[in-house]
Amino acid sequence: MTAFFTEGHSDPTVQPVPASVVEKVDAADTTLHNPQRAVISLGSNLGNRLETLQGAIDALEDTPGVRVKGVSPVYETEPWGVEPGSQPSYFNAVVVLKTTLPPSSLLERAHAIEEAFNRVRDERWGPRTLDVDIVAYAGVVSDDPQLTLPHPRAHERAFVLVPWHDVDPEAQLPGHGPVVDLLDFVTGDGVAPRKDLELRLPE
Repeated sequence: MTAFFTEGHSDPTVQPVPASVVEKVDAADTTLHNPQRAVISLGSNLGNRLETLQGAIDALEDTPGVRVKGVSPVYETEPWGVEPGSQPSYFNAVVVLKTTLPPSSLLERAHAIEEAFNRVRDERWGPRTLDVDIVAYAGVVSDDPQLTLPHPRAHERAFVLVPWHDVDPEAQLPGHGPVVDLLDFVTGDGVAPRKDLELRLPE
């Protein structure tokens, strides 16, 4: 756990998960019966970036009905969609989950974790303490404006595809094909491995 969740702080990320959802997943959690595979992209370019990413991973693992199964290496990347040098660089990673939560509840949890780390949504492509994006959920393809699946820009983002391929070389992006093939069509410029840093898989 990061300092954010140390003694004296309640975990505010639990609150937005509806009680009915918690009841259902608590009942299923002993076996994770019929879990679905989900892929989450994490990013941070403000504050203690590594500690924030680890805190997000720990918060995901602490979610009833979620088990973190894989954590990618850390990459340092240039901010997306802004002038070079206008923002600090990001630390990015990808997490593979097994979950009994439906996509909508997983999205609520992702937003709650962002808010717990003081994510501010003042501007598009703005700097942020934490980004938690659902990249893919099982084989679901949906154009729901609340949660488009898979993530509509995942196929063109090296900072998603590169760490995802690291943690799951056989990964497939629904509607787009194998991640290893998609890597042929993106540039890796501005995406640098940080071999001196490591994120823990929760115990």
